Amino acid sequence: MANYGGWKPYVPVAERRKKAERLVAGASKAGRTLSPIAPSRGAIAKTFWGKAWCDNLAHYSDYDSRLPRGRTYVRNGSVIDLQITKGKIHAQVMGSSLYDITIDVAACPEKQWRALSADCSSSIDSMVELLLGKLSAAVMGRICKPGTGLFPAPKDIRFGCNCLDWAVMCKHVAAVLYGIGARLDQQPELLFTLRGVDPSDLVNNTSANLSGAGKAVPTSGKLLDNAVLGDVFGIDIDMEPFADANAVRGNRTRKASTSQKARTSTSTTSKSSGAVKSASKGKVATPAAKSSPTAVKKTKGNTGPGTSKATRSVASEKPVARPPATSKSAKRRA
Repeated sequence: MANYGGWKPYVPVAERRKKAERLVAGASKAGRTLSPIAPSRGAIAKTFWGKAWCDNLAHYSDYDSRLPRGRTYVRNGSVIDLQITKGKIHAQVMGSSLYDITIDVAACPEKQWRALSADCSSSIDSMVELLLGKLSAAVMGRICKPGTGLFPAPKDIRFGCNCLDWAVMCKHVAAVLYGIGARLDQQPELLFTLRGVDPSDLVNNTSANLSGAGKAVPTSGKLLDNAVLGDVFGIDIDMEPFADANAVRGNRTRKASTSQKARTSTSTTSKSSGAVKSASKGKVATPAAKSSPTAVKKTKGNTGPGTSKATRSVASEKPVARPPATSKSAKRRA
């Protein structure tokens, strides 16, 4: 029964919760999937992204009087369904009756997103770190900064609820906004879906340095064919700068090859000359045929202290004349 002014009577929290449980069970039997926000005590959000979303709601100064009621509703489990898609939120909240809430969120402006991605891409190495919020305070502060970061400002949001409250943000809408913070604890990627942006744009992408004017040309290694490289990365690459570099590198290679051949030829000539010298030395050093002991003895006797070694050597090799042998019979005849 409605009281004065058309407002429905207050429904205790326990009764609202029982109604919500019955509605969820009935929807499940009918084949509908609801995504409720579980009742909780204490902080609504526990992780970085959930807390950052709830903290951002504090900047909605025009709705200060409505936000506390919304926190009470979401803690009581009154949000029985919450669906987040690109630029839109659909929810159902159990109050004195079941209310349907629609929230439209403007997409992040392209220029703002490009600036944000450029500032953060060199500091974020993986999607896992981004979604877990395990980044430096400077990077996360940049992403969460009101006005220029990823979170929507009040002007970017439009609310709709079929309750009788005349306020733009009623307690049911406030409950849904805080429910988003609780949902981001489990699915932080939904924030990027809601704002219509790709989180991979924030992650460090080294392949962007492979092309562009003014980039250094590789000085070593082999360059892949442009068609093969395009197939691998799915991009078109202008290979003219690399062709010039290959020509320069080819000239250097030919010069190095010519120099190497010259050094090899010189080394071969040196080795041949050394072999000839060694052979010549070997002939000089070959010992002469042995002379007779008599010749050696006479030669030694005829060499004086002034005679050189070469002279002594030659003298020792000259044959010595011997007197004719006289037989014993000839002596007897004589």
